[in-house]
Amino acid sequence: MVLSLDRVCFGRWGYVVQIGTSEALAARLRDFGLIPGTKVCRRYCSPGKDVTAIELRGSVLALRTRDLRRILVRVA
Repeated sequence: MVLSLDRVCFGRWGYVVQIGTSEALAARLRDFGLIPGTKVCRRYCSPGKDVTAIELRGSVLALRTRDLRRILVRVA
């Protein structure tokens, strides 16, 4: 099943299928290793739900929830 990353349940792992963000943000995400095929997990959400932490390659990144909507992930 393919979902946007903001819809993946917390603690569930998936694999990036597509990144549909602006080129500037996509380049920054590539620098962190977020590319198609990368295993990611949605970890935490801020109280206002506008920032979400994701885990990938042993690191944790905080991204705007609106940006997560543009990252598609395949979950089992």
